[in-house]
Amino acid sequence: MNDEARELMPAYSRISIAAIGVALVLAGCGSNSSDSNDPTATAGSSGAQVEIGNTINYGSFGTTADIDCADGKSLNVGGSNNTLTIKGTCSSVNIGGADNKVTLETVGDSLSVVGLNNTVTYRDGDPKINDTGSGNKVSKG
Repeated sequence: MNDEARELMPAYSRISIAAIGVALVLAGCGSNSSDSNDPTATAGSSGAQVEIGNTINYGSFGTTADIDCADGKSLNVGGSNNTLTIKGTCSSVNIGGADNKVTLETVGDSLSVVGLNNTVTYRDGDPKINDTGSGNKVSKG
């Protein structure tokens, strides 16, 4: 990307793009699965989802999607303006990007939110919460 294009891109978009890249790089981090299946990838109108081991990596812009953490997968989310409903029990969740609305059924160990103006609600669990972004709202409800 040239400097002129970079200046025209809103800061949160640059953060979102970086968050997706980080999510994909960190895909295997924290994964304690003995699952030996090959990685899977899904791309379509509801975003891109890559599953490596026991970690789901989701990235998109402006989509609505349902994601299943099953029983203990980790989840990395990147992108902006997404509305996501997460079913099952996620062992750990990392959310980057901007203006995402994420509703989680259960979070086990940790919930980390970076980026801008994300709204994250989880129904069950007692995760360690790390909000290092700006304007994020994290609540149990």
